[in-house]
Amino acid sequence: MARSLNKVQLIGNLTRDPELRYTPQGTAVCTIGLATNRTWTTGTGEKQEASDFHRIIAWNKLAEICSQYLVKGRKAYFEGRLSTRSWTAQDGQQKSITEIIADDMIILDNKGNAVTESSEEPTDTKLTKSGTRKDKEIKEEAPAVKESEEELIPPDDIPF
Repeated sequence: MARSLNKVQLIGNLTRDPELRYTPQGTAVCTIGLATNRTWTTGTGEKQEASDFHRIIAWNKLAEICSQYLVKGRKAYFEGRLSTRSWTAQDGQQKSITEIIADDMIILDNKGNAVTESSEEPTDTKLTKSGTRKDKEIKEEAPAVKESEEELIPPDDIPF
């Protein structure tokens, strides 16, 4: 049997606030716009820049978390798979779109209330489609660092 792989990893900035909706069965679905930038140098030495725009779909608990903590301009990492769907528009034309179905998300900046500014904690927070944090496992393996009680984040301020 031949193996195959459908995996996408993107780091970019949100182009708009996430849009949270619910299916008739009550399943949360969040649509996210993400821009990724790239730069390159032409053969003549001229620098070029371009942006690509992506449509990301998150489901269930990850959808609700994305809707709650992401806003336009925020930097985030998404991991998931490509999915292409087709439909017939009202004018009879065949349409198709390729989207990223998100499995994981990491917030890469400290905008909003993800972490307090005085904290020494890293701001990367990895979430899975079930809404669980992945960074806890990584922190447990890291060497212990002594912190004063004043520098710790109160448990009520942690958003997850």
